[in-house]
Amino acid sequence: MTTEQEKAAAGEPVLQAIDLKRHYAVDGGFLKPAKTVKALDGVSFSLQAGRTLAVVGESGCGKSTLARVLTMIEPPSAGQLLYRGQDVSQADPALAKLRRRKIQIIFQNPYASLNPRKRIGDILEEPLLINTRLDARERRERGQAMMARVGLRPEHYSRYPHMFSGGQRQRIAIARGLMLDPEILVADEAVSALDVSVRAQVLNLMQDLQRDLGLSYVFISHDLSVVEHLADEVMVMYLGRVVEQGTKEAIFGRPLHPYTQALLSATPRLNEAARRERIKLSGELPSPLDPPPGCPFSSRCHRVMPVCSQRLPALMQQGGRQVACFAVEQDLGASAP
Repeated sequence: MTTEQEKAAAGEPVLQAIDLKRHYAVDGGFLKPAKTVKALDGVSFSLQAGRTLAVVGESGCGKSTLARVLTMIEPPSAGQLLYRGQDVSQADPALAKLRRRKIQIIFQNPYASLNPRKRIGDILEEPLLINTRLDARERRERGQAMMARVGLRPEHYSRYPHMFSGGQRQRIAIARGLMLDPEILVADEAVSALDVSVRAQVLNLMQDLQRDLGLSYVFISHDLSVVEHLADEVMVMYLGRVVEQGTKEAIFGRPLHPYTQALLSATPRLNEAARRERIKLSGELPSPLDPPPGCPFSSRCHRVMPVCSQRLPALMQQGGRQVACFAVEQDLGASAP
């Protein structure tokens, strides 16, 4: 048994985020001080090998920023990103090479993520050309084998992206992400731009690849019905912070945070018995430039209390999940994680 297999058997996380932050300095205007946008403000999680962590929340909650930080498209302002115990967020060439091989991303828009000037074969071979010493014949064989794995035909290898449908382009993007044999795929709204039937095909493909290759997914989505189908664990974000995190069964079976309850109540259900009473949120998502004091959700919460506008709730352990809410803490007597 190899060292990595021993670590996996011992339950070591394949990916671990520790208090990740990503802040942006924004010009406040003429004679005004600069402001800070806290797109990510202390996100932590552990991802086990072969598992899927789903990240959900409204637009502007920090999901895509998290995807860019996990793949180091943007470096974190603070915190650590550990791949099998190694901090790959450090400015170290060897760790950067390891990160590129082991953590890959699938972008949301299949029409913008592929270079229109390059043939599909060149797009698939490019990661191998940069990161390996394989010759042209070996790169082509690897590329064609990966195309077959994602359900594309050999004659597609010499075609350009504009000759494919959205679903086929996303299959190509998945194939490109798998060329370096990664362990982790970060899928940033990877099926949101596809129609329903094609979406189901791509999701089934991702599940097959996970089973066959032992992949771990960080699956970012606003579609909770897709999350319920695919995820093992769920992390709910609001304005750059995690408000609830736990297993899929715990989150969908008994959501505790008022924001999670509102999100799930808006999910369409064919089964009338499974439908939840609709909770309508009042107001808009606060500006990240000027968040409300205390809990960022307090301005829209139907369970707001005086303490909510005075202090920021911490993630507390309760019932197999972590929740950041004073109302839940009062109801259940939560304990620190």
